[in-house]
Amino acid sequence: MATLLLLRHGRTTANAEGGLAGRQPVELDDTGRAQADAVGQRLRGLPLSAVVTSPLIRCRQTLELALPQATPVVEEGLIECGYGAWEGQPLKKLAKEKLWPVVQQHPSAAVFPDGESMAQMSARAVAAVRAWDARITAEHGPEAVWLACSHGDVIKAIVADALGVHLDLFQRIVADPASLTAIRYTPLRPFLVRLNDTGGDLASLVPPPARRRRRATGPADSDAAVGGGAGATG
Repeated sequence: MATLLLLRHGRTTANAEGGLAGRQPVELDDTGRAQADAVGQRLRGLPLSAVVTSPLIRCRQTLELALPQATPVVEEGLIECGYGAWEGQPLKKLAKEKLWPVVQQHPSAAVFPDGESMAQMSARAVAAVRAWDARITAEHGPEAVWLACSHGDVIKAIVADALGVHLDLFQRIVADPASLTAIRYTPLRPFLVRLNDTGGDLASLVPPPARRRRRATGPADSDAAVGGGAGATG
């Protein structure tokens, strides 16, 4: 199967001010623009078969700076969680709400007033990336690499699904602004290849040709490397 790169948008004015942007049209600040430029340097040269994005402007701005030659496709399933009445509020104020401990400790039960539930967010985001991954694999082959730009909680929910852990554990996962997370789906299980990666070479994320990846007498693509394996260059 193809390899998915999840890119979180760069830092926004809301991030810098300690607010919850939600689906408001907040934009990148100077730091966020610099982060987008930097991740673009890292992505340069990767053979991306597709670039998909949340419809919100902070994601589109990130891609305009990071991948100016790309033509991203908007995917509504990657939009930020619908925080409803929480949107635009300072996090320090929200931390006093009765719902806050639920969001922190039992997010699968969290339903935001006038918004959506975290479970709904997780379900539609996971469905979106899995559908895109299957489509890209069918069209471009199992060596394809594609990128999806989205938001912190959305990426964390996708990672939790890939790890096979309950959504209630997703707050243990970190996705910093402009970080890259790599997931490779296979017929039996996904593999989390990188998480919250903010520096370093990305060339090893491109799978080698099939004749090197799989031999008739060797392990299948869905098999984990017992003992840890030799890494991407092995």
